[in-house]
Amino acid sequence: MEKTWNNKAWFMVLPVLLLVAFSAVIPLMTVVNYSVQDTFGNNQFFWAGTEWFTEMLTSERFHSALGRNLFFSFIILLIEIPLGIVIALNMPRKGWGVPVCLVLMALPLLIPWNVVGTIWQVFGRVDIGLLGHTLERLGINYNYVQNPLHAWFTVIIMDVWHWTSLVVLLCYAGLVSIPDAFYQAAKIDGASRWAVFRYIQLPKMNRVLLIAVLLRFMDSFMIYTEPFVVTGGGPGNSTTFLSIDLVKMAVGQFDLGPAAAMSLIYFLIILLMSWVFYTVMTNYDAER
Repeated sequence: MEKTWNNKAWFMVLPVLLLVAFSAVIPLMTVVNYSVQDTFGNNQFFWAGTEWFTEMLTSERFHSALGRNLFFSFIILLIEIPLGIVIALNMPRKGWGVPVCLVLMALPLLIPWNVVGTIWQVFGRVDIGLLGHTLERLGINYNYVQNPLHAWFTVIIMDVWHWTSLVVLLCYAGLVSIPDAFYQAAKIDGASRWAVFRYIQLPKMNRVLLIAVLLRFMDSFMIYTEPFVVTGGGPGNSTTFLSIDLVKMAVGQFDLGPAAAMSLIYFLIILLMSWVFYTVMTNYDAER
């Protein structure tokens, strides 16, 4: 039997498409326009072609910020994905503990990004912050304002605290969808805890893990507010990611052409990396 397509459904999504076109496509076209032109003010523009793209792609400043972004995203995925799986596996499936754990897991996600940055800015201070004061009492000379390693530690721990809950909730959703019959069959066969995880739980979490990896990569690669509030990109340029460097270039220096070119390259990198993640993980799932 042939499936009948209802083309009238497009009229239902038409308002959304128009809203997206107005709020995303038009600003994007403006950025494209700035990226191929130069201006000296007074609304006078001069054609620059691909000059700004060439400058950005050969810039040591851009390469350094990109390297910091990629390293940060790699560390975040390396910590948050396994940690989220472990926490989800140990959460209760029944009883009063379920809503309690779900609420506790959701709490960090409800806090605005700038508030998270402020919390950790205070939390890491040696004079009034619990973390900084505790480390000092333990004999550790901790100072995220002056030490690049401490600044990285603070930003990474802050992101892990803020966003691991998202991975936990996604993995937990995949786990609770597994029928009890699967576990009963595994128990009858005498399967070990690792075998249950490897052949029952992990396959059921594949789809949600794909979503978790994509979301956490995109969010960590686009991170701006939290490190900007905590370190301001410092000390020096040690935590100056692409987003922070882009704002400094566009707002601080008012170099609209290079900033527009950099934002487009930034966008294309995120799009390409997300496509690579999606393709690799879906192909791996299909092969299995």
